[in-house]
Amino acid sequence: MASTNSWTHEIKSPVAAPRLFHAGVMDWHTLAPKLVPQIVASAHPVEGEGGIGSVRQFNFTSAMPFNLMKERLEFIDADKCECKSTLIEGGGIGTAIETATSHIKVEPAANGGSVVKVESTYKLLPGIEVNDEITKAKDSVTAIFKAAEAYLIANPDAYN
Repeated sequence: MASTNSWTHEIKSPVAAPRLFHAGVMDWHTLAPKLVPQIVASAHPVEGEGGIGSVRQFNFTSAMPFNLMKERLEFIDADKCECKSTLIEGGGIGTAIETATSHIKVEPAANGGSVVKVESTYKLLPGIEVNDEITKAKDSVTAIFKAAEAYLIANPDAYN
């Protein structure tokens, strides 16, 4: 029987929490193809307008082990810079993963920057084991927020 597992990850940033949350989470489907075109070929909303129940799709280059990922927004509190989403297609669903959810919260830090806190919970299909996939997932999350951070530092008027 498959068991439910999880991992957590924290990323520190000099960028204020609301800006980083908006760019690195809520508007990532717009920014990703521009900031990391070597990984994200394209991305777009599939359903909804960014609220609960909205679905967005990311199409990846050959740099990723799968060609697409669709996620549904389950919870959002923009004022608290927090959201939860569920992977509904691609990204290993049906081949290695039965279910997967992510909880992201970007909290203000004492220095005016922020700390991104990510918790991913997943249930593997029977007979599947994870080896270095968790490290790769954490590296990918870090790359996303560091790309958004670099963009925001270079564009101080963006997402204010």
